[in-house]
Amino acid sequence: MVSCRLYLITPPRLDAAAFSSVMAQALDAGDVAAVQLRLKDVSDDDIRQACDILRPVVQAREAAFLLNDRADLAAEMGCDGVHVGQSDCPYLTARRLVGDNAIVGVTCHASRHLAIEAAEAGADYVAFGAFFPTATKVAPAAADPEILEWWSTMMTVPCVAIGGLTVENCAAVIEAGADFLAVSAGVWDHPEGAAAAVRAFNAAIERVREPAAR
Repeated sequence: MVSCRLYLITPPRLDAAAFSSVMAQALDAGDVAAVQLRLKDVSDDDIRQACDILRPVVQAREAAFLLNDRADLAAEMGCDGVHVGQSDCPYLTARRLVGDNAIVGVTCHASRHLAIEAAEAGADYVAFGAFFPTATKVAPAAADPEILEWWSTMMTVPCVAIGGLTVENCAAVIEAGADFLAVSAGVWDHPEGAAAAVRAFNAAIERVREPAAR
């Protein structure tokens, strides 16, 4: 049976107080496994303030609240874990900072080698992408859904698909074996709003799941 869940990534800039109600509505609209706070070009105090405002909203709904890159602040602010890229804090440093019980995910682009290294080191998930063009960030690599098929048949560590995912194009990566869909603009910039986007993504997951269950 297809098992896939939604993983939300915040916009790189936001007013946390105003955004908290939008996030709450999105989380209340359907199944969301995790939210990653990904703020760029802001101060440490801005990150702390956003964590203080948004973390309780996420955790109250039994989703994991992860911080991008900053394992030190993730540990300080009571986050459930951290996501690190290849040019961010190294996995072993992140693990030491957040502890054995926290979640540590690692960006692996389209590299099987990097993914295997991360999994063997103890990463809780590996993230592959970008699968589609994205304006959210500059993607250093383009990934093919085939890497998800390979990973899901070879490894037990969950894999996250990221990069340009929308309600219209996500079926391919779900079918290929993605355990999580990491979505930013596809939710926050959805023309009908974030809550409608969460409902639509969950419906898309169900459409792939139903034939697999027969």
